[in-house]
Amino acid sequence: MGLLCYNRRMTAGKKVENAHDFKVVRPGKGLGMGLVTLKSFKKGDKIIEYIGIKKTNTEVENDETKYLFEIDDKYTIDGSPRWNIARYINHSCAPNAEADIIDSRIWIVAVKNIDAGSELTYDYGKEYFDEFIRPAGCKCVKCSKKSEK
Repeated sequence: MGLLCYNRRMTAGKKVENAHDFKVVRPGKGLGMGLVTLKSFKKGDKIIEYIGIKKTNTEVENDETKYLFEIDDKYTIDGSPRWNIARYINHSCAPNAEADIIDSRIWIVAVKNIDAGSELTYDYGKEYFDEFIRPAGCKCVKCSKKSEK
């Protein structure tokens, strides 16, 4: 079993510190869950921390969860616990945020101004996209609009 991630502060409810600023939603029919912000963010703001269980990269080699986030050549964060509400941020080919590793912590950071009520998205990267998204077809807003044409 992995160690609890030093990447987060443990709280009684194992929740993200600013969880009250977000709402988990189902953005559309046939889609999974998404995360909507209840407050505005400016470009460059840290939005939310991606938290979870810190495991060695060796431990997760055969792990089937889709919520693994490699932080360096030794460790990965298993973000699958539901108390990690950042796990609900969906992929987009035209994202409003990005994942940055800052001081060994995973932060979701705004790449443009984001209004309250907006769904948060970031690009999951080529490896994840090719393995999990491409086979089923990307359902982000940008790609959905392309397929309607």
